Amino acid sequence: MFGRDSERGTDGIDVAGAGNDRSIVFVHGAMFTRKMWLPQQRALSTEYQVVTFDLPGHGVYGDEQFRMEPAVDRLERAIEEHAGGTAVVVGLSLGGYVATEYATRRPETVDGLILSGSSVNPVGGMETLTRATGAIHRLATKPDIGCRVVEKLGYRWVRNRDLPADIEREIIDSGIYPREFGNAGPFIAGEDFRGKLSTYPGPTLVLNGENDKLMRRGEQKHAAAAQDGRVEVLAGVGHICNLHRPETYTDRVRNFVRQRVAARR
Repeated sequence: MFGRDSERGTDGIDVAGAGNDRSIVFVHGAMFTRKMWLPQQRALSTEYQVVTFDLPGHGVYGDEQFRMEPAVDRLERAIEEHAGGTAVVVGLSLGGYVATEYATRRPETVDGLILSGSSVNPVGGMETLTRATGAIHRLATKPDIGCRVVEKLGYRWVRNRDLPADIEREIIDSGIYPREFGNAGPFIAGEDFRGKLSTYPGPTLVLNGENDKLMRRGEQKHAAAAQDGRVEVLAGVGHICNLHRPETYTDRVRNFVRQRVAARR
């Protein structure tokens, strides 16, 4: 097993801003942990209760493999036990698909939905590509040396971001989990997430990085499938846009909550 957070003995969940009326729950992407949301957590916790948690196969659950059902269960538990029963849900990459699955099942508990790096619908030809990509990644990371290479690349990527030193250190210390990108593939491929999204009645923001070309190909159709969907793009960044331009990403989340979620009350 690669990564370090599982050695800490924590419960895999962070809550900041306790007592605030509105809650935001963030769902991290494959290979990273809940700590990838630290810039947003710190900036938003003065206004909102901010909850982050580890998905199966990551962080304190690094001895598991990713599975969709326990992932959805942990999101449900985060909302019920730490967010007062309802929350705006923000998901990036794998976290966006988990958030969509949850919003389909429990729409009454989701005040609004922000989806980043998850606007490819993995059906048809994209199902084949998703399965193939996952299989290749599983093969590449099956040997320990493959995992170490991906892990080092992940750490290097984080260090090359313009992050405060303490946030950079926490993200790195929580670990990189290379095998989970491939392990998640079978639980995404073949699922009509666009159809699932169409059943969610609340406001939806598709928020992608400008250079995330694959995800951007489907962003307009994804937003159009939502009952109240819009697209916004962060200039000059790629897939993991919340860490590449953290302040701008945070501003987009804050504006969504203030302008589109609060307005529905």
